[in-house]
Amino acid sequence: MTVRILVDADACPVKDEIYKVAWRHNVPVTIVSNSRLRVPDHPLIGGVVVGDAFDAADDWIAERSDPAAIVVTADILLADRCLKVGATVIAPTGKPFTANSIGGAIAVRAIMADLRAGGDVIGGPAPFSKTDRSRFLQALDTALVRLNR
Repeated sequence: MTVRILVDADACPVKDEIYKVAWRHNVPVTIVSNSRLRVPDHPLIGGVVVGDAFDAADDWIAERSDPAAIVVTADILLADRCLKVGATVIAPTGKPFTANSIGGAIAVRAIMADLRAGGDVIGGPAPFSKTDRSRFLQALDTALVRLNR
């Protein structure tokens, strides 16, 4: 199996970082989105537009995930689907999703959804920071080194 990176790209703030790491490791990247996004004209970088059906990008990524895939997503439910088939999953903040952490992340997601549905005003995630970007670069590089062994 060929190591590759699958990106849930519509709201991904680290696409440029992904390209740089992929070029350095000579690893193909697929940018998956609901609408056309600009991607570099490079043989390792490809884009797939899945349309705007609910979860179309998630379904496309999950169906192509396997132990040789690194999936970049902030979507907890997509992360869970990809982990179940052995993919490595990293959030854009650099936080890895793991079999041990995903259950808690799903539970927190459900609690927050219930609070919002009840009309509670709760803050969103912290703003994306330089530290997040740096942590992501390190996590992606580490995952690629591990999978290419």
